[in-house]
Amino acid sequence: MNKPELIGIHHVTAMTNDAVRNYKFFTEILGMRLVKKTVNQDDIYTYHTFFADDQGSAGTDMTFFDFPNNPKGSRGTNSISRAAFRVPNDAALDYYLDRFEQFGVKHNGIQELFGKKVLPFEEEDGQRYQLISDELNEGVKPGIPWKNGPVPEDKAIYGLGPIEITVSYYDDFKTVLQEVYGMTPIIEEEDVTLLNVGEGGNGGQVILRKDDQGPEARQGYGEVHHVSFRLKDHDAIKAWEEKYKEARIGNSGIVDRFYFEALYARIGHILIEVSTDGPGFMGDEPYETLGESLALPPFLEEKRDFIESEIKPFDTTRNHN
Repeated sequence: MNKPELIGIHHVTAMTNDAVRNYKFFTEILGMRLVKKTVNQDDIYTYHTFFADDQGSAGTDMTFFDFPNNPKGSRGTNSISRAAFRVPNDAALDYYLDRFEQFGVKHNGIQELFGKKVLPFEEEDGQRYQLISDELNEGVKPGIPWKNGPVPEDKAIYGLGPIEITVSYYDDFKTVLQEVYGMTPIIEEEDVTLLNVGEGGNGGQVILRKDDQGPEARQGYGEVHHVSFRLKDHDAIKAWEEKYKEARIGNSGIVDRFYFEALYARIGHILIEVSTDGPGFMGDEPYETLGESLALPPFLEEKRDFIESEIKPFDTTRNHN
């Protein structure tokens, strides 16, 4: 049977306690483009925002659910513990370090991780991220920096970096990543493994950490909801549905999210999605005004008036001078 390989990371979805603050943080400080402002298709009373590269390319988007009554999450094991973003080189990290100082962003300074330079930082709600330098990187190609963003194109974030997962059942989880998801360990140290996904490199890697002593994480704002890995097309995701069935891994079945097709499976505590690269975010809005109005997939369009009456509007129009 055809078993298409994963290409790399598709997107990471986290939870915020304030869609407006989160929007300003991602666009005005990080310099990522809001490419879609829509609602959570499974909970239409809440926003789902997508921040990505200039054109919303697969492998570049960090997305957020805004659950207004969600409690704050708590850090711990058995969770997706950190998302990352790619920048072109080490000089870009220096640029962002100065920028974080300017904007009062909590950070841990530039460090080294598996031979790459990184800059760990946090959002106000405690969500953890890091920038990673592509200085010596090979593998999954990056996206396109936001052309009209506040960060110079030669310094700007242009893709997702390695996703960090921390679990207590480290060996078992690593086996599943290898045998089911086809990941390849490339660096193994005590209680941490770096695995390549698909073409590998910063846009196709998982950092798996062991923590069997600490408390278990609790879902809520400031925590990651799920990670998604890239598949080429419908045939590929259909083959993955069969693969899950053969492996007796419970899953959602294929879900049409309009912007991509998705398939969800929970491995231990970790919600893993595989998603198609297309059709993408450019089909229902002009490039120039991506993310400026509330976008709804066709099956929700008939409920637009109701949805707009229920969710608190916020202005995402940009200056087009």
